[in-house]
Amino acid sequence: MTTTLTKSELESAEERDLGTSDWETINQEQINQFAGATHDHQWIHVDPDMAAQGPFGTTVAHGYLSLSLLPYFLSQVLNVADAKMGINYGIEKVRFTAPVPVGSRVRLKAALRSSEKRGEGVLYRIATEIEIEGSDKPAMVGEVLYLVF
Repeated sequence: MTTTLTKSELESAEERDLGTSDWETINQEQINQFAGATHDHQWIHVDPDMAAQGPFGTTVAHGYLSLSLLPYFLSQVLNVADAKMGINYGIEKVRFTAPVPVGSRVRLKAALRSSEKRGEGVLYRIATEIEIEGSDKPAMVGEVLYLVF
């Protein structure tokens, strides 16, 4: 379920759980396209035969692929109704804590940590966790910042 706030409500919001996004399956085509876009063709990501003999037994998604899904996932948990524009403002801390094997389903678990007026906009901090279905460890944990106008 999406939390919808106005900029004014977001600016004065207390810390709150934003819930989870829908599950997204990570497939090999997506991993290959990410490898092509980033020029990161390491065999653990793009060579299923070699990866089958490697430490994870299959190909795994790039950690930065998990990170790059945040805007998509965040749009499912938070909507700033009167925002005309939003930008990625930065990353405070990110850790890639578990590999995402090809075929895994992942989703975002998010919480609003803080917000403040910044010029004509509102800067807000979100605690993020990319969960892997059936895994005790998340793929990624961190805090990200967004600025809406």
